[in-house]
Amino acid sequence: MSRGGEMVYIPDDSDFSSFRDQCESLEGWHCRYNKAGVTVWSQGQEESCTVQKIKTRISCKDVPAETLYDVLHDTSYRKKWDSNMIETYDIGRLTVNADVGYYSWKCPSPLKNRDFVTLRSWLPLGNDYMIINYSVKHPKYPPRKDFVRAVSLQTGYLIKANGDGACTLYYLTQVDPRGSLPKWVVNRVSQFVAPKAMKKIYKAGLKYPEWKRRHDPEYKPWVYPEQNTLPSVSLAELSVQHADSLENIDETGLPEDHLSASDHEA
Repeated sequence: MSRGGEMVYIPDDSDFSSFRDQCESLEGWHCRYNKAGVTVWSQGQEESCTVQKIKTRISCKDVPAETLYDVLHDTSYRKKWDSNMIETYDIGRLTVNADVGYYSWKCPSPLKNRDFVTLRSWLPLGNDYMIINYSVKHPKYPPRKDFVRAVSLQTGYLIKANGDGACTLYYLTQVDPRGSLPKWVVNRVSQFVAPKAMKKIYKAGLKYPEWKRRHDPEYKPWVYPEQNTLPSVSLAELSVQHADSLENIDETGLPEDHLSASDHEA
């Protein structure tokens, strides 16, 4: 997403518009999975290529768009539903609708776990909501020895209100995991990992209103910027995270049969 590849910038209306177009367009996308209200597409690269662009969509009955938007912002609640997450926290605030954050997640065994530092920006637009991010470097949060630092080239969510308290959620991601991965991993993302993740978010949306009523119900700094107590971060402190400057590990020889049973759940 970074313009010219060198300058860190905060996405503007044109970036959000482009992201929404990518989510809603079918041109150039290949359907990889379509079952039980979840669809997964991939685009562009050969199957053997690690850096694939993946798009998923799920229909969420009984979950208003604004509720799902809160779910995706609320880091305290994320610990309840995102079982792949190891750690997440906000590093600092750039503007009222942009911040820098850290996220690490468990990869299926025997792969090494990955982490990101990203610049995230969000935009409510009428009945629709968008959250997008891309990887940046922050001097105080360099790559760690216990994780492989991955790169989000572009990742985000589009939540479209359907009326009657329902919505459609799109998730689009283009990530360089910094590794030569086995082909079975790339295939599994579209067949198992992505559908399972979307279903988790949907279920989290159903349970969120009751959870939020018991956990600081008025606190929503992503809606009320005056509640945001994060330290300010300057764009000058950040630089674009280029994949070629990071360690690239070869995991192509790892066998699929090491995967645990839970990883095979759709």
